[in-house]
Amino acid sequence: MNFLEIFRFALRGLAANKLRSGLTTLGLMIGVAAVILLVAVGSGASAAIENSISGLGTNVLTISRSGGQGATTRPLTVQDAQALVDPRGAPDVKASSPVVSTSVTAVYGGTSYDIPQLVGTYPEYFGTTNSVIANGSSFTSQDVSEGRKVMIVGDTVAQELFPGQDPVGKQVLANNIQFTVIGVLAQKGSSGLNNADDTAIAPLTAVQNSLAGYGSVNQIVVQAQGADAMTAAQAEVTAILTARHRIAVNQNPDFRILSQEQLLATRTTATDTFTVLLASVAAISLLVGGIGVTNIMLVTVTERIREIGIRKAIGAPKYAILGQFLTEATLLSLFGGALGVAAGVIGSQFTIAGITPVVVPGSILLAFGVSALIGLFFGSYPAGRAASLRPIEALRHD
Repeated sequence: MNFLEIFRFALRGLAANKLRSGLTTLGLMIGVAAVILLVAVGSGASAAIENSISGLGTNVLTISRSGGQGATTRPLTVQDAQALVDPRGAPDVKASSPVVSTSVTAVYGGTSYDIPQLVGTYPEYFGTTNSVIANGSSFTSQDVSEGRKVMIVGDTVAQELFPGQDPVGKQVLANNIQFTVIGVLAQKGSSGLNNADDTAIAPLTAVQNSLAGYGSVNQIVVQAQGADAMTAAQAEVTAILTARHRIAVNQNPDFRILSQEQLLATRTTATDTFTVLLASVAAISLLVGGIGVTNIMLVTVTERIREIGIRKAIGAPKYAILGQFLTEATLLSLFGGALGVAAGVIGSQFTIAGITPVVVPGSILLAFGVSALIGLFFGSYPAGRAASLRPIEALRHD
């Protein structure tokens, strides 16, 4: 008996139980598709975060509050931000912008919308963070000094509050405080659950006076003179803040400085862990599909014991019986794997939870290869059991 005959008998066996074969294939298809799709989602999230962080530029330092120790712990202040723009003490620092952020409910006409982040800052913030004005204009240093209640809104906020209208010049109530919209930011896009366009920016003094209160700031965003000056700028900023906050040599600083590279590395590590977790969950479903192959093939062997006995009685060799059932299991796995690859690739064309999946070719090869191996591994026991049956015992089986 040659391979073509074994293959023909295997196809005939699968066709005899179409529903059972179809359900087994479906289980494997779901497992393979889940692996490809979830890895694509993780990769898409990582790519979105990388693009979002890279969009801020390569010469940006972000200073935030840290734990610190002892009575010398101090918050970040506007005065700290102003001290960093010192040509003598920090010649590698180009600009420094204090940031106060709060969430507000904005109302225009009969429309109400919750803005998750209203940023109060200086005009330099726009250049530092690559925030481009697509329509209208930015506020000025005079607007900050006079505390004028003007606002630049992100693209998402503009669409939600002013559908089909030009927002520039409109009066908006932010937590019942009236602001005038003077500009709209260019689109930046979203990275997963973080939508960079769902924001608004206003003068620091206006936000502190009306919404957040005076006192500490949430962050200080520093722009170095260039990408090559990042290390020097970070050292200068650290020295100035250490002196201003009176941090002793044996104390931990009460502030944290992150460069874009450090922030990107931290986020990438987190998303890589997230991707591995998703792939592990998907792999479990693929394993369950393999167990299903074993179960179905055991049932098939039990139902066809008399057939096996007759074939062995008329001279079918052991390898032919073994090859037939192994071929059946492998065909189920290959067919299910192929359908799973197609389903995973098609599913990756759609945005999921705000993330655009990025298909990883390696995940396709891995998932399909594992699917094929599942057929061989999980089908070997039922096939071996069928091949080891003695003809006389098989013929007596009811």
